[in-house]
Amino acid sequence: MQEKGYEVRTFMPKFGAVNERRNQLHEVIRLSGMNIIIDDNDHPLIIKVASLQPSRIQVYFIENDDFFQKLDEDEDAVGSNRADNDERAIFFARGTMETAKKLRWDPKIMHCSGWITALVPMYLKRMYGDDPSFKGTKVVYSVLPGKISTQVDQRILTKLKADGFSQRDLKKFSSLNPDTDMLHRMAIDFSHAVIINDPDVSPDLLEYVKASGKPFIVVNDLESAPAAYEDFYKSL
Repeated sequence: MQEKGYEVRTFMPKFGAVNERRNQLHEVIRLSGMNIIIDDNDHPLIIKVASLQPSRIQVYFIENDDFFQKLDEDEDAVGSNRADNDERAIFFARGTMETAKKLRWDPKIMHCSGWITALVPMYLKRMYGDDPSFKGTKVVYSVLPGKISTQVDQRILTKLKADGFSQRDLKKFSSLNPDTDMLHRMAIDFSHAVIINDPDVSPDLLEYVKASGKPFIVVNDLESAPAAYEDFYKSL
């Protein structure tokens, strides 16, 4: 997309597996410094940036030692087995939205990929929907193969309610098993369009996407992805 002339910026957690020296990360002081409160606990937000070579795409890293520091018991590079994955997703969503707002950047498309980004569409629509930076922004959510290997905290809906989400927003999820598919459903409900990038997507989730009536495509071949994405973005 960058090669086709689009301005692309990437936001991701600064996972503990990311080597700061090798990737030449540096902190952006003007974007850092705020605290994000989750379940009555303060968590400092640090923003670091690097350029993805050779494309020179700017990558903004959402950093917090409470959530993204590498632990010995992590079963993979993203800590999918942690008990606090719900709060990690909340922190990433709010940290990304606050950073994008401070950049005064008005993205036409916000493409969220995988469960760690699943709450971004909700926060954009409910907490940041009136912000001029996101007026007219279309949200695309990609269902990726990665899954949370432990159960999501049962109190996730309580934590979201404390952030201002209404009972109406959350009611339909209260009867669901708190797992990766539930996060996918939350993202789908608050997105404008969906991309299925998981060849093993559950039949129930695929049917949920179809029943939503929202535009969706299935893209499992990376070589065809650029053309498919561009056409899909333009259609929105």
